[in-house]
Amino acid sequence: MYDLHRADTVALGGVLKELFAARGIVATHVWPSPDLLTHWQEEGLLLSQTCGYPLVTQLDKVQTVGCFHYQAPGCEGIGYCSFLVARAEESGKTLVDFRGQRAVCNAIESQSGYNALRKMVASLSGGQRFFASVEFSGSHRQSLVALQQDRADIAAIDCVTWALLQRHQPDLLEGLTIIGQSPLTPGLPLITSASTSADNVALLREALQQLVSDAQYQQVCAAALIGGFAAVTREDYALLLEWRDEAAKHGVVDL
Repeated sequence: MYDLHRADTVALGGVLKELFAARGIVATHVWPSPDLLTHWQEEGLLLSQTCGYPLVTQLDKVQTVGCFHYQAPGCEGIGYCSFLVARAEESGKTLVDFRGQRAVCNAIESQSGYNALRKMVASLSGGQRFFASVEFSGSHRQSLVALQQDRADIAAIDCVTWALLQRHQPDLLEGLTIIGQSPLTPGLPLITSASTSADNVALLREALQQLVSDAQYQQVCAAALIGGFAAVTREDYALLLEWRDEAAKHGVVDL
């Protein structure tokens, strides 16, 4: 999900294949089609990364493997947040100042770009529509472009994506500023097919723990901002449904 620098993703995939092979698991590194929902539900899926919100709303059959600890501002353990981003001239404002303005989100099924923003405006909305309009851009990068081009006024951006863009595509952050951030939630979960055996799930977790622990993989992990790993369960992501339901109680079902 954080494939912002292809060479780093390829290197990480190569190391994972080696670690799995050492445990008798043969894996092939594939690039999924844009239809990620289908990819995540493939019978032969060994390991992939999804977003927490689709996990709890659409992916009831997959198994959770774990979650990386990311080394980026806005992260703590497995937790991460969304940064509220606006144009630099809006510096000093807070979310309430964007009532009646234009929001842009990467996708309606996104935790960081949509559910987090919905949770934050819910208590401010008074049961009324908070934004004048909401555009769906297709990606966090395109949401940032929409802000730069004055097609939108505010967006919620995954804090790990922000850190990777600072490193690899800083031009996408030019003229933009962070005006707030969401509370922490568990980060993007690593998943496997429902048909993956319990023994192999345990081996996947063992391999991922070795990835973040062995000095020889430190460079590969640092390139991807990975600083640790923890096993997680589906129940760890129940908070995301609580955010959705809390917003609904405030009369906010859609942004």
